[in-house]
Amino acid sequence: MKRWLERRWYSAESAPLVLQPLAALYGLIADRIAALKRAQAVRLPVPVPVPVVVVGNISVGGTGKTPVTLWLIEQARALGFRPGVISRGYGGRAAHYPLRVTASTDPAECGDEPALIARRSGVPVAVAPDRVAAARLLIEQDRVDLLIADDGLQHYRLARDLEFCVIDGARGLGNGARLPAGPLREPAARLANVDAVIVNGALCTALPAHGRPQLAMQLGIDRAQALDSGEVRPLSAFSGQTVRAVAGIGHPQRFFDALTAAGLVVIPQPFPDHHRFVAADLAFGDAAPVLMTEKDAVKCAAFARPGLWYAPAEAHIGEADTALVRKLLSGLPRKSF
Repeated sequence: MKRWLERRWYSAESAPLVLQPLAALYGLIADRIAALKRAQAVRLPVPVPVPVVVVGNISVGGTGKTPVTLWLIEQARALGFRPGVISRGYGGRAAHYPLRVTASTDPAECGDEPALIARRSGVPVAVAPDRVAAARLLIEQDRVDLLIADDGLQHYRLARDLEFCVIDGARGLGNGARLPAGPLREPAARLANVDAVIVNGALCTALPAHGRPQLAMQLGIDRAQALDSGEVRPLSAFSGQTVRAVAGIGHPQRFFDALTAAGLVVIPQPFPDHHRFVAADLAFGDAAPVLMTEKDAVKCAAFARPGLWYAPAEAHIGEADTALVRKLLSGLPRKSF
């Protein structure tokens, strides 16, 4: 059912007629809840004493938010900020919240993306259904002076200074319909309220007019790292080889296409987004190397073995667009501790 829906969402066909009444009901309820949350935030501002930068999307599925978050961490550091990251921790089941995430935290507790961000960046990370509680934890314990909210666009209780919406350039906004008739959590008009739209892949001419800066991002995969030893090889070392490509992400085809473009002969092995891997999932009965996404690798470290590799993805944004983002960040207030 999920695969059928996604094919319809991103095909040239119109939204399924049978689902349009449900989409209208979803939109009515979602918009009402969002309006109430925005009104509550105006009436009862949550005291978060450092600037908040939100990274999110208005559609379901993977768009590249985590690479953007990692890229923003580096931009903030370059400007002298001490950033931290807060997240809902989707898929995690912690014994208590807010949870401080470290490089050794089990992704089953904190969620895939927070575990990846903590391990790759080394910045303070906290997860909680209540992002305000996560924010206060990092401010009090780690003295961060800038918070990046990963996947926080719809969390209106949290005040924010900047909003970046990430869109998949290949799929755009699909058929433009709300869930479940289409992929949108919020209407396309929401783009007019963000500070910039970041398009992952070729700039999407099919996006509705929104009047906001539209930045081009490319995801680069140029190396592979052994899951057991940490050995790093250029991705080109696998060129011409047949590999098993494992991806349990929102849009696995993007990963398969990137490996194919690098000259690898790919046998695709897609898994559901946020899949909880076990060792048997990676036992394919042949000697082909297994290349997985970094997000999947954080969940497979416990059963690492020779032949398992992961390929980190890096966000590449041009100089002019980077300068624009740094200008926006530079305008944020500075917190003195």
